[in-house]
Amino acid sequence: MKPVHVITGRAVPLDRSDVDTDQIIPSDWLKRVERTGFGAGLFGEWRDDRSFVLNDQRFAGATVLVAGPNFGTGSSREHAVWALQDYGFEAVVSPRFGDIFRNNCTKAGLVPVQVDAELGRRLLDAVTADPSLEVTVDVARGTLEVPAVGISATFPLDDFTRQRLLNGWDDIGLTLRHEDEITRFEADRPAWLPTTV
Repeated sequence: MKPVHVITGRAVPLDRSDVDTDQIIPSDWLKRVERTGFGAGLFGEWRDDRSFVLNDQRFAGATVLVAGPNFGTGSSREHAVWALQDYGFEAVVSPRFGDIFRNNCTKAGLVPVQVDAELGRRLLDAVTADPSLEVTVDVARGTLEVPAVGISATFPLDDFTRQRLLNGWDDIGLTLRHEDEITRFEADRPAWLPTTV
């Protein structure tokens, strides 16, 4: 995955609570075997409604999704994260995330920005009122800022996850940090042992 340091861009207000992964990417899309192309199915059933926020051209090209509380609940499908990223989102702001969804985000490079409920509501209202608002998420500092409306807050991110995002380490990248030791170990393995090659 690509390293993530600072995300600055406009936001989309998704003023709904308890959005589960089935709503983020409907099950019809789970037949795909690659990680790309899921953006077309993002919130697929809701996008049939012309008044749905992703159909509003004022929010086209936004890189931050501002959601209501309890975002990403339900099944553990990674496809939900892939769909958000494929659509162009780099961060999701919510007062609460489903645990598995949050973990899937950090493994793929989508930044989950958890804020308190009051700030979440304030941000939703601000972005709804002004689609041109610029939101900045700083991973190193763990901050969310929207200077035009006086929003400045921190969000929780443990040190390991922060380093993972800053360095672009997905699970394979974490393993490859030990490539030299793995190569040495494999060179000394007895030939009679099973191999993965």
